[in-house]
Amino acid sequence: MASGHRAQWKGFIKFGEVSCGAALYTAASTSDRITFNTINKATGNRVNRVFIDGETEDPVPKELQTKGFEIENGQYIIIDPDEVAATIPESNKTLEIEAFIPCSDVDDVYFDKPYYLTPDKMGGDAFVALRDGMRKSKVAAIARTVLFRRMRTVLIRPHGKGLIATTLNYDYEVRSSKKAFEGMPKLKIEGEMLDLAKHIISTKKGDFDPATFDDRYEAALADLVKAKMEGRSLPKLKKVEVSKPNDLLAALRESAGMLKAADDKPKRTAANANKGAGRQRAARGAAAKAASSKAAPQRKAS
Repeated sequence: MASGHRAQWKGFIKFGEVSCGAALYTAASTSDRITFNTINKATGNRVNRVFIDGETEDPVPKELQTKGFEIENGQYIIIDPDEVAATIPESNKTLEIEAFIPCSDVDDVYFDKPYYLTPDKMGGDAFVALRDGMRKSKVAAIARTVLFRRMRTVLIRPHGKGLIATTLNYDYEVRSSKKAFEGMPKLKIEGEMLDLAKHIISTKKGDFDPATFDDRYEAALADLVKAKMEGRSLPKLKKVEVSKPNDLLAALRESAGMLKAADDKPKRTAANANKGAGRQRAARGAAAKAASSKAAPQRKAS
């Protein structure tokens, strides 16, 4: 990986009697998002978190804090941190592949977090053999190891020049879809209504390109911070208008007509779509530049 990225895990990947050194790197991060501190409005000072006793409301110092499991309302079994540590499986630092499965076998509702899986300098040949073999066979791999003090099941798939390892949720962690959809009405859509829905879908087909997705919320936050620093008026919340008419068939006809008219206009190119991401970066940069050009804010409210 590029310099500046620290491996989240280092160990070995093993398939059959073949093993090689490997490392996991975070594939997705929220570290670049704008974050806020909690501030006391009266003083302008930052607020610190303090743990207090639920009954006495007295502050509890860290050395007196421990773990507990509630068995009844207000009744707890005290669990010492050393007892918790003793239950953590010993890390063998080996990502051992248990089975190769068709890529479509795993429902993505089980997907947790993705990590880039790379070889170390000495294990390149074995790593590439595994990657290319999986790609040719169109399979994914199921492996288990201890990650971050927990035994985890991992789905491994070829990804670019390397592999991507996605930690999987356990079955008990995934909520039942049957329960989620048990209130769905038993309806059958057919005729013109179904044809219009299919038409709208056909006119909106595209390709998945994450580079064209603007984080509009993040860009709006950057604009808000910049406006506050420059003393400009703040954007007003737009009123949501309820769609009329409420008749579904009429709404579908209206949507189909609008889309047909839009087909006659030039399509937005990928280059133009990427301008949204550029505007977001520019807004963040402007906010940062404005912050560096101003003196430190007063800690007391004037």
